[in-house]
Amino acid sequence: MSIVIGGISVPDSKLAREITELVRDTESPLLFHHSSRVYYFGALAGKKRGLKFDPELLYAGAMFHDMGLMHQHSSTHDRFEVDGANVASDFLRQRGISEHDVETVWTAIALHTTPGIPQYMRPEIALVTAGVEMDVLGMKYDDYSDDIRNAIVDVHPRTPNFKEDIIQTFYNGIKHKPDTTFGNVKADVIADKEPHFCRGNFCCVIRNSAWKG
Repeated sequence: MSIVIGGISVPDSKLAREITELVRDTESPLLFHHSSRVYYFGALAGKKRGLKFDPELLYAGAMFHDMGLMHQHSSTHDRFEVDGANVASDFLRQRGISEHDVETVWTAIALHTTPGIPQYMRPEIALVTAGVEMDVLGMKYDDYSDDIRNAIVDVHPRTPNFKEDIIQTFYNGIKHKPDTTFGNVKADVIADKEPHFCRGNFCCVIRNSAWKG
């Protein structure tokens, strides 16, 4: 039986159970619990914002969002986000999920490391990113009470050194294809024209987030 936290629980459906089983058997415990927390934080954000979302689609997006970091699902040429999105799409199509819903999950996963865009898209897309940003970067940390945060972490624990562990996990999953990490070209343009421009740094944001550990 799924645990209810803040009125949110994992969908009690065959599809959700199959997703849980596959991700638990494929990913490391660190990523499995991270992905589970992303679902809870994303769903709670949706509830707070009054968004109408499909819990199954949100769960699929949250649970598969880092699948592309796994060696067996990592291509040699695509971004890890695309690899994970493709795994999720194949999984959902095999179970007769509509193309519209498959596209929603694909997009949610593909864009989850691209801030500033998902928030304007379908709720499931916006909320996967919101969950990731909360669990990894501590964004909107104060939107969640201590009781809620602690309840989620009690069920899906963070490792004692989660911040460094997640950075290392990302590195391990992408180091073989550095060309796919080409990112925000706007920062490149400003840096080219403004010698004193200081880029935002993902790893620094993680290390300085409100989360402990």
